[in-house]
Amino acid sequence: MSVVGFDVGNDTLVAAAARQRGIDVLLNAESKRESPAAVAFSHNARLLGPHAAGAASSHAPFSSVKRLLLLAARPALLLRDLPRLPFPVDAASPDGGGGGALVHVDHIGRRIALSPTQLLAMLLGYLRQLAEADLEAPVAECVISVPCYFTQAQRQAYLDAAAVAGLRPLRLMHDLAATALGYGLYRSDLGGPGGPTYVAFVDIGHCDTQVAVVAFDVSGMKVLSHGFDADLGGRDFDEVLFEYFAEEFRDTYKIDVTGNVKASMRLRAACEKAKKVLSANAEAVVNIECLMEEKDVRGMIRREEFEKLCAGLLERVVEPCKKAMADSRIEFDRLHSVELVGSGSRVPAIARVLAGFFRREPSRTLNASECVARGCALQCAMLSPTFRVREYEVQDAIPASIGFCTIEGPISTLPSNALFQRGHPLPSVKVITLRRNSRFKLDAFYVDENELPPGTSTKIGSFQIGPFQAHTEKSKVKVRIRLNLHGLISVESAALIDDDQNDANSADSMEVDSNGEMGQQGDKSRSERLIQRQDLPIIESIYGAMSKQELLEAQEQESQLAYQDKLMERTKDRKNALESYVYDIRNKLSERYRSFATDSEREEISFNLQQTEDWLYEEGDDETEAVYSSKLAELKRLVDPIENRCKDEEVRAQAMRDLLKCIVDHRMAAKSLSTPEQDAVESECTKAEQWLRERSQLQETLPKNVDPVLWSHEIKKKEQELDMFCRNIVRHKGSPARADASGGSDHMHTTDRD
Repeated sequence: MSVVGFDVGNDTLVAAAARQRGIDVLLNAESKRESPAAVAFSHNARLLGPHAAGAASSHAPFSSVKRLLLLAARPALLLRDLPRLPFPVDAASPDGGGGGALVHVDHIGRRIALSPTQLLAMLLGYLRQLAEADLEAPVAECVISVPCYFTQAQRQAYLDAAAVAGLRPLRLMHDLAATALGYGLYRSDLGGPGGPTYVAFVDIGHCDTQVAVVAFDVSGMKVLSHGFDADLGGRDFDEVLFEYFAEEFRDTYKIDVTGNVKASMRLRAACEKAKKVLSANAEAVVNIECLMEEKDVRGMIRREEFEKLCAGLLERVVEPCKKAMADSRIEFDRLHSVELVGSGSRVPAIARVLAGFFRREPSRTLNASECVARGCALQCAMLSPTFRVREYEVQDAIPASIGFCTIEGPISTLPSNALFQRGHPLPSVKVITLRRNSRFKLDAFYVDENELPPGTSTKIGSFQIGPFQAHTEKSKVKVRIRLNLHGLISVESAALIDDDQNDANSADSMEVDSNGEMGQQGDKSRSERLIQRQDLPIIESIYGAMSKQELLEAQEQESQLAYQDKLMERTKDRKNALESYVYDIRNKLSERYRSFATDSEREEISFNLQQTEDWLYEEGDDETEAVYSSKLAELKRLVDPIENRCKDEEVRAQAMRDLLKCIVDHRMAAKSLSTPEQDAVESECTKAEQWLRERSQLQETLPKNVDPVLWSHEIKKKEQELDMFCRNIVRHKGSPARADASGGSDHMHTTDRD
């Protein structure tokens, strides 16, 4: 069974796998370690990864799928980001499985609506295929990375997307937890007698910034705190350059790039390159030919000017660092190091700002996507029974407090009304005890909206418990609530407890067992009480998640698209086979086949080859597999006779030599036989020799461009017949001898016995 980890970024996809020798980042079909996180559609084909990115000129690919999933639940920010997307997005109800956004594509003559979850499933399916091609084995179990700020609905969307893609995630792992695992597992200098080693990780990605403070010791790692800005990443620095040059080109060239989607895409790509140039140079030039209105544009910016324009963004970079450090309760001087990762961290000013905050220079030695994928693969190996990995504890924490409430109010023993406080380790279980007589509902929610990305709903979901009817006034309902490895909250079980113990406090009460154990209550032992337990039904409704029916429909649609993908792949293979055959036969006709075809045959074949070639590049450019196969079969019917003559000419000489050798061998072997048997072998060998001489003389009189009168398969058949005849004679001769030897042995044995 394969053990893999997947990192789905806004820009790139990376897969890693655990092997016997360690963790490897897997290569795609282009032998690259990263693939574009893009999906594109034509009228009859779906393109994924590099193929989708390469189709940008004709079919704008769907990219930033992870960002779209985040924005889907934040309508205000979705509208703000729409101008940056090269494809149209329709807002949908955030309560549905569509996640609040839909894209539409034309595919095989029909209009298809796709949610971000379905697009994500396509990217995960691409990663699965990539891994299976590299590992040459089926892939199902995996660990997938997610941002720490993802809500329950977005995490559930990842699980739904994985199910659509045919994957079974063992864990949804926070990006920086995976990075920390890949960083710390093989380090022998972390932890020790002096206590844990504390490391701060700062990941500035394409669209977001995440910070985590992690404690390492020899037995494992523990994430102490998270900080994030879900709307600050490398693309925001690109956008500063985009706005700068758009304004400059408006003044200099009198063109408004912002109103042209294609021109905006080209300018944004040029600005991203300019940002990379500024990371190592004092100035950068943007030079684009025919940007719009057939105008070539050129602009220049200096690093100092760029950093002034980014001053507000640089201030925002520090905020999640402040939050993570405050929540970790670790002093700056206790930090062992600060690790800076992510594609957006190459801006030198970011490193300077972080150095000033952390009071030390950050190290930038890790490739974020590869490190996350490696960490996920390591975690998958730890969770899989097929791999043996040294004991190493990986403890993550939730970045936002989670609470539960009933119609009467919050259920908590904490002033913040949180049942699971921010920073609480996961997985974890708690048991609450409520006095209820009939069906009731528990609502799960995020306690503090400031702990979520701005504009995100605090609703998680509701859990209806019952129906049931209590037997006594002292009946209680014990509810077991689980925070699992994925970071998902659920009501795992609920039970009606009828306790006959006399209780002076008959009023409703609530108990919380933080250890997740049912526990004992009161001074009486369990043996002195009569307790009856009845399991209760639970109906779950998660805000923004797919329903079971929607999930089944998504799986069915993905199956249809996958079938069409395979059909188009087969069609492409048949088209390529036909095209290759045309070129191959044309070359052979002028060289190898020249003397084996008559003039009329060459003319007919050449005419058909030219017709087929013209058809391929005109009306036959987009045909079905059956049509290409039929065209190939028609050409082969014309070429096969010539091909057969040519091939037979090549093997006929060897077949003749084999037959002559067979004749010589059997004549030599016949010398040990009796006279009648020698005569029989000699007669058969003479007949075969004469047959070969007559047929070969006749064959030599014929031109090569007619069918032979002596085929190589006939010669081989003659050789087999001669060989079988001679062997039968030898076997017939050996049988009496063996019988005489056997009889003589018995006679001697009898004589000895007498």
